Amino acid sequence: MRLSAIARQLRKTLGRDAVLDRPEDLMLYEYDAGVAKATPGLVVFPQTTEHVVAVVKAAREAQVSIVPRGAGTGLSGGSISRDCGIVMVFSRMNRILELDLMNLRAVVQPGVVNLDLSAAVNPEGFYFAPDPSSQRACTIGGNVAANSGGPHTLAYGVTVNHVTGMEVVLADGHVARLGGKAADSAGYDLTGFFVGTEGTLGIVTAVTVKLSRISEAVSTMLAIFNTVDDAANTVVALTAGGITPTALEMLDGWTLRTVEEATHAGYPMDSGAVLLIEVEGLRESIPEQQAAVTEICRRQNAREVRIARNETERQLLWAGRKNAFAAIGRLANSYYTQDGVVPRTRIPATLRYIDEVGKKYGVHIGNVFHAGDGNLHPVILYDLRDPEQVEQVHRISQEILQWCVELGGSITGEHGVGLEKQNMMPMMFSPDELEVMERLRRAINPSAVLNPGKILPTTLGCGEINVARARPRGAHP
Repeated sequence: MRLSAIARQLRKTLGRDAVLDRPEDLMLYEYDAGVAKATPGLVVFPQTTEHVVAVVKAAREAQVSIVPRGAGTGLSGGSISRDCGIVMVFSRMNRILELDLMNLRAVVQPGVVNLDLSAAVNPEGFYFAPDPSSQRACTIGGNVAANSGGPHTLAYGVTVNHVTGMEVVLADGHVARLGGKAADSAGYDLTGFFVGTEGTLGIVTAVTVKLSRISEAVSTMLAIFNTVDDAANTVVALTAGGITPTALEMLDGWTLRTVEEATHAGYPMDSGAVLLIEVEGLRESIPEQQAAVTEICRRQNAREVRIARNETERQLLWAGRKNAFAAIGRLANSYYTQDGVVPRTRIPATLRYIDEVGKKYGVHIGNVFHAGDGNLHPVILYDLRDPEQVEQVHRISQEILQWCVELGGSITGEHGVGLEKQNMMPMMFSPDELEVMERLRRAINPSAVLNPGKILPTTLGCGEINVARARPRGAHP
């Protein structure tokens, strides 16, 4: 069955406006926030689980691939259809199905925007803890797919720590309900297993998440340093000193100046780096935590530690951090935000290495990242229209991630493996370990109709992948 026939069939089930196949419509879904680009053959907008089942069955019969997609904020090409298949967009499955505040649970559809869930329960004194920097746009389904983190990961963990159940449409069209509202379930932990699988094992159609109570008091501080080394050493000193801030973010001097020019968050333009540090708890505990943090920062040569005096100042400091990537976007045609992890104690050495790599290639690499859990986000400016610069970005990325792995870290902290990093998986895993993953994929998604060509390495080199990315529309049977 050709895509045009699938489109006609699905319009009868999903509705005429829920299926796109015109070239000018499809090109809007040929990229995400990463660098990969490929035009899908069809885009569909399901509104119910039954719609998702109908699409999966139609695709399975025709052996056409399906790629789930939330808001397209992913940075690894995970929502790109590399073989001209069907992209399933969840923007119309965006309802909060249930709020069970007594049991600290919510059941949501995958297209619910992360921040919208917190906004819905904030008046009752609750929030959803995972908060990626893109939380104003990213969806909870995408958070589940990539096991996203965010500034508060240090204290509260990544998405998998906040998901207790989900409804999943499998590759054969069956609907499986995993876990539930309980903190733990009997048997295999399939809920935890599915989180972070990037749509390669099933399509999530509902998620049961934990809600957290808003702390009685919170305080946000800005520690200002003359050098990146002093700021990086402070990250290590804080945790070694027995302090676990709820958030510990770092911006180097180049990045904070870029942010300040765009957002006027109050960052000092003449500093080498800043740490955004947040503590929370009972109101009486805050002054003691502030004093302990300030003392350690000063011992590590902080020239100043500012404490937000009210909620307006606090939100302004966070606005700078949350809008950092948008501010950087003003400087170049394109930028590549990398996502790697190192042990917290190796952050100072890693920042020096990133600087050396930048000098080696003659490019400046900015740094804004979740310092508390060692999740780095080097930002590399380049011109997407220049193939040589694109290849250079890939080489820089690979060298930085190789370094992360050699230090005992990871090639991804919160953005997934997707298309961009699949051939870096052998850096971390042995052939036997990768074979286990492949066996699991074949067992649950035997026809590979769900998001094929992601996570697990292929035999293609980088250049060949670029050719695959450029495969023309209509190439799918």
